[in-house]
Amino acid sequence: MHKSIKVNITGMHCAACSSRIERVVSNMEGVDQCSVNLATQKALIAFDPALTSVTTIADRISGLGFHAEEAAEQDHGQKLEEAGSELLRIKARLLPEFVLAITIMVLSMGPMVGLQLPRIFDPDLAPLRYGLVQFLLVLPVLYLGRNFYLNGLPALFRGVPNMDSLIAIGTGAAFVYSTWNLVEIAVIGDVHLAHDLYYEAAAMLIALVSLGKYLEARSKFKTTGAIRGLMELAPDRAILLVGEKQKVVAVTDIRVGDRILIRPGERIPVDSVVVEGNSVVDESMLTGESMPVGKKADAKVYCGTLNKNGTLILKATKVGHDTVLARIIQLVQDAQGAKAPIAGLADRISLYFVPAVIAIGLVAGISWFFIGGADFSFSLRIFIAVLVIACPCAMGLATPTSIMVGTGRGAQLGILVKTGEVLERAKNVGCMVFDKTGTLTTGKPEITDIALYSDLSEEMVLRLAAGAESRSEHPIGQAILTTVAEKNYEPAAVKSFLALPGKGIEASLLVQNDSYELLLGNHSLLQEKNVSGVTQAATHQAAELSHQGKTVLYLAVNGKFCATLAVADRLKEEAAAIVARLDALGIHTVMLTGDNEETAGAVARQSGISEVIAGVFPENKAEQVRRLQLKGYVVAMVGDGINDAPALAQADVGIAMGTGIDVAMESADIVLMGGRLEGVLSAIGLSRATLKNIYQNLFWAFGYNVIGIPVAAGVLALFGGPTLNPMIGGAAMALSSVSVVSNALRLRFYQPEKRYRV
Repeated sequence: MHKSIKVNITGMHCAACSSRIERVVSNMEGVDQCSVNLATQKALIAFDPALTSVTTIADRISGLGFHAEEAAEQDHGQKLEEAGSELLRIKARLLPEFVLAITIMVLSMGPMVGLQLPRIFDPDLAPLRYGLVQFLLVLPVLYLGRNFYLNGLPALFRGVPNMDSLIAIGTGAAFVYSTWNLVEIAVIGDVHLAHDLYYEAAAMLIALVSLGKYLEARSKFKTTGAIRGLMELAPDRAILLVGEKQKVVAVTDIRVGDRILIRPGERIPVDSVVVEGNSVVDESMLTGESMPVGKKADAKVYCGTLNKNGTLILKATKVGHDTVLARIIQLVQDAQGAKAPIAGLADRISLYFVPAVIAIGLVAGISWFFIGGADFSFSLRIFIAVLVIACPCAMGLATPTSIMVGTGRGAQLGILVKTGEVLERAKNVGCMVFDKTGTLTTGKPEITDIALYSDLSEEMVLRLAAGAESRSEHPIGQAILTTVAEKNYEPAAVKSFLALPGKGIEASLLVQNDSYELLLGNHSLLQEKNVSGVTQAATHQAAELSHQGKTVLYLAVNGKFCATLAVADRLKEEAAAIVARLDALGIHTVMLTGDNEETAGAVARQSGISEVIAGVFPENKAEQVRRLQLKGYVVAMVGDGINDAPALAQADVGIAMGTGIDVAMESADIVLMGGRLEGVLSAIGLSRATLKNIYQNLFWAFGYNVIGIPVAAGVLALFGGPTLNPMIGGAAMALSSVSVVSNALRLRFYQPEKRYRV
């Protein structure tokens, strides 16, 4: 039996780290799959407990220089607090780093720009003091930036260098070279070496890269805004009813079955059912639907939703991790932690990127020294510039940050996306398959037409029909009962009832002591029972109604034909417009239903569906989806998430329409929380916007390194151009990651374009 776990990993600083862990763990005996996400600092690992264990896997990761522990269930709050604390720690180091680095810059470069230093610090008059002051000032900066060395150097010695290794080597080389020159000034008295110190480069590089890390961490923290927003919806405290007394308690103390008092303006603390009271509740945070929903006794309410104007007494039904809100948060976090296939290229390159950069830096520096005739100082600057401008982080963050923000925004719009891979597949959907009932239609049949052919009144016809259907569980029967209830008619009393499968109902009824023998069903039932009086006009009208996709019921009383009733499941108002939008997007539309061809064809004509596959049992729907896939389509299946589970699983993208908020979330790749058909368009639009954002990030990340590294290596200098100052290289490297994350953050404001709306 295989097991999947989530593992929190600390110590990852770039894509080289995550790629290394992924490769090593994937090659362990008993491990089937390992996916490491740099942005969330988590790994999803599938393994065989008979061959390995969580402890063994964690120890292997620790052996690579990282800390790993199995993630606790629902640890969202703790992880967000840790991220916030880390952000504050980085911010606290920035001010002293920059104050010291700028001071060293003024001492080092002031004379070059005409700034007169005090005589005691003049490099020509007091070279040793000049160098010692810089040496003493740079030491605290190196200490504040010690994590670069504590993380980077051990990784280098283990043969798995990362981005911190590049910074450690670059700043370390500048510091060691400068200190060697300072020793020569002290021992030999070579005053000219006072102008060949690079303490300012080491200090400013650490300060600039730290600033970049802070901006990156702050931007990444913003990517968790969707989850933080969802978590903040759940109140901390609630009013518990104990007998007739009210008691304020922590929400964590509420148990299933407890009674809770909710006043106007308060949020629902746990999933519950209304026991007493009437109100309207704002459920937009779950469904994306702006209109509040009326609630009365026996209605369900959900954790985090807002009670608007009435007082309610609730009975808790789901608490803690079982609430819909908690499940949504878990789904969003799972999606944010999952990788899209498009990230594979960046991961493979990142694995070899840092060693390649070190090699390029060495080759460039040595070539300038031995072949280009440059002095050692110039060659060292080239080496340092190559190391500090390279940015594997930008490549590692390009995909996961976009997925984090995209899936978070989807949750805010009522679109729950299970994985990043789903987003990538949804972008390429070429065929959209719809179930009919409850997806294209309302799923609530209703009486649309009543035609009378005897002296019985419409009220009596409905009372008799309702009496017969009161013993039936058929949806058509429910439509008749609903109509009678709305009109406040009393159904006839039932003396006897017999269901005739495939034909209709036979019943004996009683109304005010009068007995009625009733037949209600299709035309063949009346023919079989030799019922008279079915006119040609009635038959013609019934045929017209059937052509419109309506189900026609013939009603006979005491052996005589009396009336017809037409029942239809109405098409959703927006269905035709949505199908038209899909056609405009080049997506082939198909309706897959168990209904007969005539009814299905009528719905298809009304909605504009391109292809109809009718008369298909639920267990055979998956085979029809497979048939479409064999034609070369990337298929999305839209259904209710319950009866269509096999077809949803077979489709490349399964989309469940939530007829209720607590729809089976496990049955599809995408869940539309509000049950709104327009969400299908929004999901396609979101997937395309997210993938476009990923492409932009990857283009920038790869383009930056492809251009930046040769420039740092001195390619422009070969043609008389300038060389790159290592400090500028470090600043560019820091900002490259920030730019990638900032671009991903634009998805926070995503709104479906006009072509994805109706």
